[in-house]
Amino acid sequence: MRTVKDVTFDLLRRLGITTVVGNPGSTEETFLKDFPKDFDYVLALQEASVVGIADGLSQGLRKPVIVNVHTGAGMGNAMGCILTAYQNKTPLIVTAGQQTREMLLLEPLLTNIDATTLPRPWVKWAYEPARAEDVPAAFMRAVATALQPPAGPVFLSLPLDDWDKPLDGPAAVRAVATRVAPDPALVAAFANRINAARSPVIVYGSDIARSQAWDEAIRFAETLGVPVWTAPFAERTPFPETHRQHAGALPSAIGPLGQKLAGHDLVIVVGAPVFRYYPMVAGDYLAAGTALLQVTDDPAMASKAPVGDSLVADAKLFLSAVQPLVTKRAPAVTAPLRAAPSTPDMTAQPLAGDAIMAAVRAACPADFVLVEEAPSVVGEMQDHFRIDRPDTFYTFASGGLGWDMPAAVGLALAERKSGRNRPVIALMGDGSFQYSVQALYTAAQQKAPVVFVVLQNHEYAILKNFAELEETPNVPGLDLPGIDLEALAKGYGVPSKLAKTGAEVTEAVTEALARPGPSVVVVPLTRKRHSLL
Repeated sequence: MRTVKDVTFDLLRRLGITTVVGNPGSTEETFLKDFPKDFDYVLALQEASVVGIADGLSQGLRKPVIVNVHTGAGMGNAMGCILTAYQNKTPLIVTAGQQTREMLLLEPLLTNIDATTLPRPWVKWAYEPARAEDVPAAFMRAVATALQPPAGPVFLSLPLDDWDKPLDGPAAVRAVATRVAPDPALVAAFANRINAARSPVIVYGSDIARSQAWDEAIRFAETLGVPVWTAPFAERTPFPETHRQHAGALPSAIGPLGQKLAGHDLVIVVGAPVFRYYPMVAGDYLAAGTALLQVTDDPAMASKAPVGDSLVADAKLFLSAVQPLVTKRAPAVTAPLRAAPSTPDMTAQPLAGDAIMAAVRAACPADFVLVEEAPSVVGEMQDHFRIDRPDTFYTFASGGLGWDMPAAVGLALAERKSGRNRPVIALMGDGSFQYSVQALYTAAQQKAPVVFVVLQNHEYAILKNFAELEETPNVPGLDLPGIDLEALAKGYGVPSKLAKTGAEVTEAVTEALARPGPSVVVVPLTRKRHSLL
């Protein structure tokens, strides 16, 4: 006799979705019993880490991953990283056990009350099957929904007594489109406006990376020969940062961003919202005489843009369609727009952010993956790590800490599964380190090739920068004394080393990269701050 579980696992096999990242609870054990040998189960010790690992793994493999957490309590723990997965556009199939159907009316212990309401608005679809027989079809709909643009997480609440119910199979397998083609009339209209522009400028966002459109983005930029900016708070690198036309990352505040684009009569935004603004600094969205065109695969991003005209389309398909229609221009950029990385002071103690970035960069091989959750040194990182290969840089689109460490583990597992085998280097603040520290256990048990470089200044430096900008003195809770990062890492089975000088940092990261499995390198960071703007 075939069961709901048999049919569901067969469906997942046929879809090629055979990895489950989870933290098991009593309401999930009926799903996990006699776990199939051809599936992989990755254990994490807390649900935020479960989701973060799955997010990194999904992005690295470019396919959905099953997340399995413990009823409503586990979903509560998971929500911060689900919020990030939603804004990262990561197609996760988030599942949680539900109490036995026979007892649901009584709302016994561990009932996920209003299960489909809990994860909203940070999932594309949430569902609890009305019948056990609907579980396989619900998975198929979940996968289809997660993959359709804009991609993102979905949620299924699954009563624990459904899995052993009899069910004839197999479940229907369906294919869905994962790209949205642009309206040809609007492509032509956009091309006409681009050709008529006196001084256009390009802003690229993370959808360029997700749609694998690097080559098309480079070709389009070189045809126009104009500056290329990276959109603010981009979680993926959309354009080679060593290219002579790359101008850097735009500021994220309204006034300063508008000023950066002043002097251009047309801003062409591809694969980004308009824009991710924060903090609030007043000013014009665009200077007088500047128009904007936006291309995004997300209708919500198109509708909420405060200025400009929008086209809903996949970035790669748009760039391919518009390329034959745009006129090649004489290059407006003839010399690199960005100066060489600054030369830091490698003698100061503790080291400043630029010195640490230079020392870590010196240890990196030719090909690696970089993950960042160190908000106070992003500028220094962007100066010294100029990403020039696709699918090399990842960070969190949400601004919520706790994603970086588990995502780095997931990305390292994806490197192994894909056969690329690039090492992963995660840059973290000591505050960020505490949010999902349990992910170190998974890294150690999975022997994930990831090096966590933790910058320790014993404070939330980014919040102190905000306090200066917002004129809010004497805010409590911004200092973090008394944390032994090395001991924490070793407690989870991860080798750890303190490095104080630039030479020690380079040596420690080099040693860590040569060692199998994960490592932690702790680096004291100066408390000297710089302006947010």
